[in-house]
Amino acid sequence: MADVVQGTQHGSGEPSLTDLIEHSAELKGQLVTFGQSARFDQWLTPLLLEAAGPERQLDEGEMIRIIDHFILRYRLPDGSTVVDRFVAGRKHLTASDREMLLGWRDPVEGIFEVRRKEKDAVVLLNLVDDLEYRTYSNAGWAAFRGVSRGSFLLTCLVPAHSTGGAWLVSGTMSSYPRSSSTEIAQAALQLVTSRPELVFRNPVKIEQGWQQMRQDRAAFVEFCGSDELVLPPAEADDLLNAYYRHRQEAAARQPDRARGRRLPGLELPFFELPQELADSDSIGVIYDEVDGLNFYADYGMLRELFANPALEGRRQHQDLLRTYLREESIAPLPIRRLTAAYPETADVVFRKLLRKPAFTWTEHGEALLRRRKPWFYANEPRPGVSVIGDHLSAFLTGRR
Repeated sequence: MADVVQGTQHGSGEPSLTDLIEHSAELKGQLVTFGQSARFDQWLTPLLLEAAGPERQLDEGEMIRIIDHFILRYRLPDGSTVVDRFVAGRKHLTASDREMLLGWRDPVEGIFEVRRKEKDAVVLLNLVDDLEYRTYSNAGWAAFRGVSRGSFLLTCLVPAHSTGGAWLVSGTMSSYPRSSSTEIAQAALQLVTSRPELVFRNPVKIEQGWQQMRQDRAAFVEFCGSDELVLPPAEADDLLNAYYRHRQEAAARQPDRARGRRLPGLELPFFELPQELADSDSIGVIYDEVDGLNFYADYGMLRELFANPALEGRRQHQDLLRTYLREESIAPLPIRRLTAAYPETADVVFRKLLRKPAFTWTEHGEALLRRRKPWFYANEPRPGVSVIGDHLSAFLTGRR
């Protein structure tokens, strides 16, 4: 065992890494028992039943994954997690215990390449965020016995905060051989594109994402003539596919693509509107410099309301604006765009909607958005473009 983890305490009196890992196993066992208690049945049981499907069959690994996700990340009706309630109800926990447990609410999800083994740890490279993680298991070294260098692990990691960069396996751990690299790379690419927030654990990728998004937005404006469009769904589909085809052809002409390689999974068609957008009368397509590329159902109807607040039959239009204000899936961007485009009518629109004769957008608009959409202001803006890391790119293009 490495010197850093020998003994029970460092000279500073802090527990050793060995002690922290052993203690984490005790805490995790208590936490799992707490999370599976009757007080949480009304939330956990439906998740398990949904995963089991009509056949009511659920393998052990999937059950562990669901329970782990529920305990660490599932938001209960008051916004808290099971971990929050566990920590709040146990006054005897030390400050170090609380720090460790609360740190588990933000696990690292990914697909990891095993870079090397180091005594009782494995060093994992996350193909999603392109970062390395020195990883231990609170089940002991035996958990990694069948893991070999160059193979892959699908798992989640949680921090052991006081140890300076040590991570623990959380939940299930699935292993895949080196020979499955093509399928693994495809799965990692899908994760990168569907959940870009996982990429941005790496601060380098955040800046690269902003740079890439600025370039992409400029190309979009040049190709489409504006950063904001209102189109019928079919036309929006056609335009976006033409744009992405144009971008791929431009990328293929770059010197570093001279060999003609194309990333798997990026073949035509590139884009298809979700059904709820395809069924709307019009689509708002906005490529904002901060919020990125977004699509809004019936955006043309909303523009009509701001263009003419006195139009006949405006109740339907007002109901749509209420939906835009209420829905968590809709950021403040479209409302900000419309109030900026129609400053002379914005006050009238909201006075009638809210029944507040003294309302002015300049004075009260931002406060209204913060009240209705607090989730949007709770996080720092992130690029709307996912950046593929060097290692994943190498797998995708066959260079590894």
